[in-house]
Amino acid sequence: MCRSFFNSLIAAIFVSFWLALTDAAIENLIRKHALANAYRHEGKADLGAVVSKIIAEQPDIRSKIREVMPAAKVVVQEVNRMSPAEQQLQIEDLFPDILEVQEKRVEERRLPALSNAVEGKVVTRFPPEPNGYPHIGHAKAAVIDETYARMYNGRLILRFDDTNPAKEQLDYYKAIKDGLDWLGVKPDLVKNSSDDMARFYGYAEQMISSGHAYACTCQPDVVKQNRSEGKECACRSLSPDEHLQRWRRMLDAQGYKMNEAFLRVKGDMQSLNTALRDPTLFRIIEAAHPLKDKKYRVWPTYDFAGPIEDSIDGVTHALRTKEYELRDALYFLILKTLGLRLPELIEFSRLELRGTTVSKRKLQPLIRDGLVEGWDDPRLPTLTALRRRGFLPEAVREFVLSLGVSKAESEPDWALLESVNRKMLDPLVRRYFFVPDPVRLEVAGAPEVKAILKLHPEKNFGERVIETRGAFYIPREDAEKLKQGDSLRLLGLYNVEIEHSLPASEEGLLLKGRYAGEDLREGLPKIQWVSADSYREFTVWVTLPLIVDNEFNKESLKIVKGFAEAACGDLKPDDKVQFIRFGFCRIDSPGLAILTHR
Repeated sequence: MCRSFFNSLIAAIFVSFWLALTDAAIENLIRKHALANAYRHEGKADLGAVVSKIIAEQPDIRSKIREVMPAAKVVVQEVNRMSPAEQQLQIEDLFPDILEVQEKRVEERRLPALSNAVEGKVVTRFPPEPNGYPHIGHAKAAVIDETYARMYNGRLILRFDDTNPAKEQLDYYKAIKDGLDWLGVKPDLVKNSSDDMARFYGYAEQMISSGHAYACTCQPDVVKQNRSEGKECACRSLSPDEHLQRWRRMLDAQGYKMNEAFLRVKGDMQSLNTALRDPTLFRIIEAAHPLKDKKYRVWPTYDFAGPIEDSIDGVTHALRTKEYELRDALYFLILKTLGLRLPELIEFSRLELRGTTVSKRKLQPLIRDGLVEGWDDPRLPTLTALRRRGFLPEAVREFVLSLGVSKAESEPDWALLESVNRKMLDPLVRRYFFVPDPVRLEVAGAPEVKAILKLHPEKNFGERVIETRGAFYIPREDAEKLKQGDSLRLLGLYNVEIEHSLPASEEGLLLKGRYAGEDLREGLPKIQWVSADSYREFTVWVTLPLIVDNEFNKESLKIVKGFAEAACGDLKPDDKVQFIRFGFCRIDSPGLAILTHR
């Protein structure tokens, strides 16, 4: 012991000596990379790797390497003498970003490499339209976009594609940002497509002048029929000058009205790909924009704004769901016509969960008609609903990344997401008793007991104490299975032999039993309980499939009333718990919990 103490003392003196000679900022940098390297390599940092990282972050250190190297060696040795637990504690205290980076790298390894990707040059974008609340499908796209950006030390752009004022609202911008914050998705740049309207108008005039776009005044139903039949309309043959005049009349508030004129691309009306049959690039929308109000009345479609924004924003890899796959040719046609840089396009399958829908077209009527509470109703697949139901953002990230970027159609069951969430929740939450649909049980001969029950079977979360005097409530489901002569064990307490059950008032059954000792016996049903002397009334919402046979399921929310142990009265909104033998729940408000999953 003396020798060990002496060696530690010498090491400490040596460390102090060298660190005293080293700039404090450099020492901090050394320690950061030594801990990071140790964390990634089973507790042992490599001196060479640490020094390389230091120089990469601060190249000017190369000129001081002779002075820095001894200090780096000392710090690496110090870090390597720590246990992994000690290293993690120091990381959490001094450099928590190391843990975040490591988590991201675990995610990154799941995705295939991007073609033509250059380290430090990759730019991805997540382009939601602010026309509703973000859902699990948005989570998949946003997490994949961010993961690829971090995988190559690149950048992620959050771009609100807000060029349809008839559908967009100000609160949706905030909802999307809040959803991404919850997921831990951190964009490097946030922008709005509506800020580039002047540019869009300039590119529109460029296409008109070069004969690649024309202003069409045909009726919408005629346009639809012509596109279906592959017929060109008469407007197409007019001169570019005439189309420029029509275009300017579209922009004039005194000119064309809604649906009287459209700017269309000169595509190929005979193409088997109907997306190339002169689709609309601009249309007149008189609605006020949530950010621009009435400043503009002619708005680009996503087909026009999307590729231009990708190009001018420097996006190198544009990832989107494969529903846009047929529009790839139009995407590149517009960029080539304008002489703009071509990003790489990558499609992956859209994410739908069985028993629900992510379609805003289907969700909005449910909210408008009061069939669900709102965008955060726990039956919905929106991010705010998942959060309210009690899912962890880390579980959502894990789940969507497990699906990858395949084009293969899939409709995973909620059970897959629940399985991921369960594994993450289990070590984090305290355990309590909750008795649904309670039935009173009176136990003759029972001693007065102060039951000391652990708040978690493995973690040191402490204990709760429940006083009992022989009167309990147990779940009706268990009570109805019991008959005279049966025995049971009240969890964490003692055994009871049922003597008889009697009809009671409207509360249902009243069970009577007798104390039968505390010895553990095999085969006895184990039943959760609350003391009749101390409990809290609790309601739990249980979600069921929102959509059945393509229709709203009127039975999609089950209300379960019961009693919880008295300690649950201290739970706060957003606390997550496990009601033993019932399920994981999130506390929504005092006396109300939402079942996350079993």
